[in-house]
Amino acid sequence: QVQLVESGGGLVQAGGSLRLSCAASGRPFRVMFSGWYRQAPGTPREMVASIYGGGVTAYADSVKGRFTVSLDNAKNTMYLQLNSLKPEDTAVYYCHSQSLGNDYWGQGTQVTVSS
Repeated sequence: QVQLVESGGGLVQAGGSLRLSCAASGRPFRVMFSGWYRQAPGTPREMVASIYGGGVTAYADSVKGRFTVSLDNAKNTMYLQLNSLKPEDTAVYYCHSQSLGNDYWGQGTQVTVSS
């Protein structure tokens, strides 16, 4: 069983930065396919970044060059660095991992970007 606990959301002005954290227990991130999703009110949940194999990353076009996903294997924690934030980045952000055919989700953390 994998548990994911997120932290780091908040309110920030446009152009600002935040760092989200996702701590895992039960299985190391380096052996899982993991990523960050977000969901704004009235919209479907969308993937913004993924990481697997310990360091292979991919990003949604809307966040490329602004967001960075990374792992700290010693802490078994995944991060999402959000830079140059825009009001349209406002959403609940969820961390996700997939392992042995099972999907695991964090509880979500709110990111609000004011204009």
